[in-house]
Amino acid sequence: MNRNLHILGLETSCDETAAAVVRRAPGGTGEILSDVVLSQLDLHSAFGGVVPELAARSHVLTLDRLIAQALEESGTPLADIDAVAVTSGPGLIGGLMVGLMTGKAIAMATGKPYLGINHLEGHALTARLTDNVAYPYLVLLVSGGHTQIVLVKGVDDYERWGTTIDDALGEAFDKTAKLLGLDYPGGPAVERSALTGDPGRFRLPVPMRRDPRLDFSFSGLKTAVRQMAQDHAPLEPQTIADLCLAFQTSVTKSLGDRITMALARFAARFPGVHAPALVVAGGVAANKAIRATLQARADEAGFHFVAPPLNLCTDNAAMIAWAGAERLAAGLPASPLDLAPRSRWPLDEDVAAAIGHGKRGAKA
Repeated sequence: MNRNLHILGLETSCDETAAAVVRRAPGGTGEILSDVVLSQLDLHSAFGGVVPELAARSHVLTLDRLIAQALEESGTPLADIDAVAVTSGPGLIGGLMVGLMTGKAIAMATGKPYLGINHLEGHALTARLTDNVAYPYLVLLVSGGHTQIVLVKGVDDYERWGTTIDDALGEAFDKTAKLLGLDYPGGPAVERSALTGDPGRFRLPVPMRRDPRLDFSFSGLKTAVRQMAQDHAPLEPQTIADLCLAFQTSVTKSLGDRITMALARFAARFPGVHAPALVVAGGVAANKAIRATLQARADEAGFHFVAPPLNLCTDNAAMIAWAGAERLAAGLPASPLDLAPRSRWPLDEDVAAAIGHGKRGAKA
C-alpha cells in the first residue's frame, strides 16, 4: 500500500487486557502510537495461576476503557482507523470471546475491516516492527503456553520446526516455582533465586539433548526437580536457590542445543541469506540467562540475534495491531464476522501434532 495504515489492536487471550494503535508506513516500517496493558497479576496471584473465569470477567470490565485510552494517547480518532485487529486464538476461550465481540462491534459500527489474528503470529512478526527484520528468519517462541521454533518466510507463511511435546517452558518455570514454594509468576521468581545458587551442588538432565528432532520436553526436568526437593526436605533457602540454578542451567543447555541445530538447518537451506536473524519472543524471553545463551549461539553461527523490548515479548496489543497491518498491507482478506475463537491454532496449519512421551499433542 502507498499510504500509512493505522490499526487498532486488541489482546485478551489470557491475563492481560490490552489495546494499542500502530502505524505502518508504505515502506514497511512501523511505529507504536499507543500501547496500553492492564495486568491481572494481582487478581490471579492468590491462586498460583490464571483462573479463566476471573480473567474473562476482568476483560469485560476494562477493555472498553483501555480502547478509549489507546485511541486518545495515539491521537487517532476511531474514524481514522483502517482496521481492527483482534487476537482470535490460541488462548482461553472466555477471554478471546470478549476481545472478538468487542472488535466485531467496532468493525460493524465503523465499517472498518475486521482482522482475526493468531496470537503466535503477533509474536512472530514483532521483530519486523521493532527491528525491520527481513524474511526469512527464525523465531524461538518461549512463553507460558508455547515453546516453538518457527521459520518465518513471510506473512501467513510459516513452518514449525520444533515444539514442546509436553510442558511449555513458561509452564515448567511456574510449576517448578510452585513446588519450591516460590511466588507466582514462576519465571521471575526462579531467576531471582538462581542468582544466589551454587552451580556445583545439583546436576539435572538436559532434555532432548542431541535428539535429531528439534522438539522440546520439560516435564521430566520438572519431575527431577521434585525428586531432589523431596530428598532434601525440608528445604532451606540456599537449597531452593541451588535447585533453581540447576533447573535454569538445564533449560538453557537444552535451548542452546535445540537452537544450534536449528541455525545449522537454516544455514543449509538458505545459503544465500547474509547474517540472518534469530528472534526470541514470549514472556520467558525476559530471562537473562536464556538471552545470553541464545546470543552466544547466534554469534557462533553468524546470525543476528534480535530480542524485542521486554514489554513486547509479553502479551500486548501492539503486536496484534502490527500483525494486522502486515496482513492488510500484503493484501490478505479481512476475517468474516462469524469468526469463532480457537483455543488451539497452529501457525503452520499443515504441521502434524507432536505427540511424544508427553501428555498432549502440541498442535497450537
